[in-house]
Order: sequence, then structure tokens, then C-alpha cells
Amino acid sequence: MSRASLSDGGVLVVGTGYVGRRFLQQFHSTTLLGLSRSPVESRQPVAPYDLDAGDDLPMALPDHYAVLYTVPPSSVGESDARLKHLLGKLKPAPQRFVYISTTGVYGNHDGEAVDEETPVNAESGRAKRRVAAEELLSSWGMRQHCDIVILRVPGIYGPGRLGIERIRQGLPTIAESDAGPGNRIHVDDLVRCCAAALSSHAQAGIYNVGDGDHRSSTWFVTEVARQFGLEPPPTISMAVAEREFSPMRLSFLRESRRVSTNKMRDVLGVKLLYPNADKGIRASIDEDPSVP
Repeated sequence: MSRASLSDGGVLVVGTGYVGRRFLQQFHSTTLLGLSRSPVESRQPVAPYDLDAGDDLPMALPDHYAVLYTVPPSSVGESDARLKHLLGKLKPAPQRFVYISTTGVYGNHDGEAVDEETPVNAESGRAKRRVAAEELLSSWGMRQHCDIVILRVPGIYGPGRLGIERIRQGLPTIAESDAGPGNRIHVDDLVRCCAAALSSHAQAGIYNVGDGDHRSSTWFVTEVARQFGLEPPPTISMAVAEREFSPMRLSFLRESRRVSTNKMRDVLGVKLLYPNADKGIRASIDEDPSVP
């Protein structure tokens, strides 16, 4: 099998899941190459690659390129072995590396505002691995003279990711009175943030991204149901949820914060398509192939 190639000045998209695939779909005029563990359909070239296998990259890297990294850490351990493995294979190093992290690194702030200057206080194992990844990448970037941009991302929604099946199954959500502020972003707005971060003109550093619409997750699910023409899911108190919800779902509910995205707008210069989640839900439903 012939080796894939990446042209000088191109972007290596590592991970072609929900976000990486959407990025590949939308940037047809940019020289792109995706890396994916599983086969994907894409107009852009995608090379098979398993970050857990420890193999060499399936392409030669040019002198000038950038990386968009969308792969989550594995679910075990205290570090991000996948990211560490990839960094050891990037020779020469890229000029810019954009890493998709999570706003979960801030931990619980009881609904209060956080921004990029707020110290990290990761509480869950997955968030701790993200903090470790951010630190690893920042240190590596300094040694390699590579600009590092970290996008701290909240819940991602969009076509095919509205929780429709949970609503149809009548699974409960938390009562509005017990729900904290929400933080989310439409996948197409996240793609716009990635594109802005990849620009050589963008200031390196950390950016919180999100739509700034802090209505609760309960509101979001109820609004999805309304726009889809479904009955809203039943609600339960936090006390009941403590007994019935999975540990992972509870960990999300126990952490409450209002994530500031001023730097995303003012410094990164991103103008959102969907600053209002009502419209983002509508657009997602219009595109969702599961709509009857």
C-alpha cells in the first residue's frame, strides 16, 4: 500500500470522529490529511492509523504543516499515552498544534464564572488526563518551538448528536430547579474555532470555546423534544438522580460553572453561527437524517 502524503503548508487532522470528520467535510480548499483508526467516508484523504499501536506514521511529514488533534485520551491511567506517542512521531515538528481539550479541567465552581485565568481543578479521571495532556503538550511545544493552541470545549451538539434516542426512550433528566448553567457549542461553530486557531495569525494559548448560552441541560433536552415534536422527558430531583444515574452522568451534573468565552470572540476572533442554541437545534434537526 502506498504511503499517504501531506503537502507543505497542510493540516494533519488526527482523529476523524464527530469533530474531525466535520472539519474534513467543510474545508475542501485546504490541503488536509486525516488520520483515523476506523475507515471513514471523506472527500479529503484519510490514512488508517492506530495511536495505541505504536507504529510509525503512514506518511512523510513536510517541513511546514499544522496539526489539529481531536482524539480523547484513553479511559485508563493518569496521562494521555496516545498524545505522547504521536508527539514522538512528529518529525519535523509542526509550526502549530491545535488540541481539543475540555472545560471539565476547571472542575466544580457551583455555577460561578470561570475564564482562561481560572486555575484548573480537575475532579474526574477523564478531566485529570486532559490536564496532563495540556501540560505535556505545552512543555513539548516550548522545546520544539511549536505554537500550541488549546481549545477547552464544553458539550458538543449538532446533527446526529441531540440525544433524540434518550428522549424517545423517556429517560429522565434532572429537574430545572437542580440544574446548573449549561455550556455547549454547535459542532460547526467548533469547526470555525479550529480553523481560526490553525491560522498562523492567531495568538497561541488557551481559549474557552462555547456559544455563551448558559441555559441548562434540562432546558436543552426539553427544547430538542419540543422542536422534534416529542414529549419532553420526565424530570427527577438530584437526590433521586444520585441513586439512579450512572457515575459518569452524575460527575457531569455535580460540576457546575459558567464558562466565559470572551477571549474566543475578542482575541481568536470567532463569529459564531449559532450563539443561540434554539437556532442551533433547529439547524441540527433540519440536517439530521433520523428526522421522520
